[in-house]
Amino acid sequence: MNNLRTYLATLLILMAFTLSSCELVGDIFEAGMWTALVVIVIVILLIAWIFRRFRR
Repeated sequence: MNNLRTYLATLLILMAFTLSSCELVGDIFEAGMWTALVVIVIVILLIAWIFRRFRR
């Protein structure tokens, strides 16, 4: 159990020094933006396809 605590403490310290919180938040928001963009395009294409099906 002591080895696990040492490992977790070392991992936490390593992450604190290597990851900038602003960078991490920026990356999360950028990934969310791209995901939202893809979902919006898919929804628009789906609506256009449905309208074309009913027009015939």
